[in-house]
Amino acid sequence: MTSPYIRRRRLAAELRKLREAHGLTTDELARLVYQSRTKISKLENAQIRPDVGEIMTILEALEITGKQYDKTLRLARDASIKGWWDRYGNVMGPRQRLYADLESGAESIRSYNQTAFPAVLQIPEFIDAMVELDEHQGPLDYSPTRMIEARTRRQQHLLSPDGPTYEAVLDETMIRRLAVPATVKAAQLRHLIKVVSAEPRITMRVLPSDVLITGGFLPKASFSLYTFSEATDPATAVVDTVTTDLILTQHHEVARYTGMYNRLREIALSSTESLAFLDRVANGLTNETESGA
Repeated sequence: MTSPYIRRRRLAAELRKLREAHGLTTDELARLVYQSRTKISKLENAQIRPDVGEIMTILEALEITGKQYDKTLRLARDASIKGWWDRYGNVMGPRQRLYADLESGAESIRSYNQTAFPAVLQIPEFIDAMVELDEHQGPLDYSPTRMIEARTRRQQHLLSPDGPTYEAVLDETMIRRLAVPATVKAAQLRHLIKVVSAEPRITMRVLPSDVLITGGFLPKASFSLYTFSEATDPATAVVDTVTTDLILTQHHEVARYTGMYNRLREIALSSTESLAFLDRVANGLTNETESGA
């Protein structure tokens, strides 16, 4: 499956290019096809799922024919596909819907995790603890129960035979400081160890807190990098901010995050060393819990 969101981005760029090639403003195109300016703007910014019939009307109004017509219409059809995540609506959380969409078509995923363990590999008990932390920030914009179900679906896709390769760099500071119960954190760490040990496509590396990150600035936030099997689908970076996710597809922007990821990966522990580190932390948390009981 391709990522409908990535195809929406491609379709948006194509529609904008075609409109501008005809010397039309968004207002003028909107009047030409009897749509609102807002509708055209949202299509050209990949903010809504396209209606194939409406895209056909736009192409006919712009007198697009032949291979260009066929190519754009194929994009529209791919971009309009609904995934399993759409059945959840917003109850799984809008940010998680985006990640599920991107993962559905990704060939490879790489992530730097500065604030939590990878969401796609979280266990229900850990998610419960994270929801409790989230409630301190204000009202939730998702249903915790449905969100857990959705993350389980995401993990099933990741671990399926046709799932993407996945590599994560975990910041030691996050591992140490994240304020979830010790028993829950230990269980989450052991789950990561189990999954990584059993699945060659998944790699975890720990970035020690006492190593120097040379060659540029320190990372300012967690981020993920996605590549896709089709060369026409752009590599994508998603940057995790406090209130939203910043989505980057411009080559020079993605390249900066790719370069930063490579620097972090180079100084992180090896996969074997990282699993041993996670095991030591899990055992230490268990020992602390037992001694305090």
